[in-house]
Order: sequence, then C-alpha cells, then structure tokens
Amino acid sequence: MSEYETNEFEQESLDERVIEIARVAKVVKGGRRFQFRVTVVIGDNRGKIGMGVGKANAVPDAMRKASDRARKDMRLVNLSSTTIPHQSLGRVAGARVLLKPASPGTGVIAAGGVRAVLEVAGVKDILTKSMGSANVLNVVQATFDALDQLKSPAEESARRGKPAQDLIPFWERRKKNG
Repeated sequence: MSEYETNEFEQESLDERVIEIARVAKVVKGGRRFQFRVTVVIGDNRGKIGMGVGKANAVPDAMRKASDRARKDMRLVNLSSTTIPHQSLGRVAGARVLLKPASPGTGVIAAGGVRAVLEVAGVKDILTKSMGSANVLNVVQATFDALDQLKSPAEESARRGKPAQDLIPFWERRKKNG
C-alpha cells in the first residue's frame, strides 16, 4: 500500500463536525463587507483531533478551508480507555472549560462545541463545565487547551518515579482486578 493510499484511507475514516457558522462583517469606507466564518473539528475517534477556522464569501468555500486547516492541525490527545486520565482546566481569553474523568457508563456530559470536540476525540465518559465566556470559538479553543494538558499515566509515572498502577483511576483498577 502506497503512502497516498494510506493517507486517502485516513481521510475517509475521520469524523468531521461543523461547530459554528457565523456571518462576520468588516467595516470599510463604503459600508460593511460580509463574510462567513466556519469552525470545524475533525477527529478519528481514537485520540487524534484537529480544529480549523475558515472565512470566505460563501459558506461552502469557508467549510472547505476550515476542514483543510483542521486536517493540518491534527494532534494526539492522551486518553485513558473511554475517559481522560485526570482532571484538566483549559483557558482561552474569557472562556474556561473544566474536564473531569468519569466512570464507565456516565456518557459525555457536555454541550455545544465541547461535546463535539470530545466526541470526535473518542471520549465516551466525561464530566465537563464551561465557565466564563460563552463565545463558541473561545470555548472550543479552551477545550483543546484542556485536552493538550493531559499527560499519559506512563509518562507521568516515569517523571514521578512511581509505579503506573498508582496513577490509574480506581474504577480502572477495579475492572482489571475483578
């Protein structure tokens, strides 16, 4: 299988969500110039996500730009089975997003842009709280900030000099032991 075929397969398996379509205006000498701003998140449902923002005079062009930028912005997120390894707080401008791990069966307790980002990342059980600004673009960026702060249990146990077993959440230990 060539590199091109692998990349094509990867492109097809990505989950793409449009978070926001907004009409924005630029004030010029003759009046206002309107454009559309589209925010898109893309993920493979296995911990790889990206976000893109595109602006154009027509919505389809803005969507294409946003999805291209999201594909270029792909990054890896540390997950712990169906949830996240530890609590995290993301901040962008006035928006703050708190992410807390949850036991299996809880589901995604989130709304709007936060839910879309977590679902494309492949998180199945999580508790969230959005605080401060309700600006959708800033909330999504704050969610990305919180996900970027997540550390894998293996890396953190090596840094602390502790066994990884001590860092795994209690429900994960309980599931493995019986």
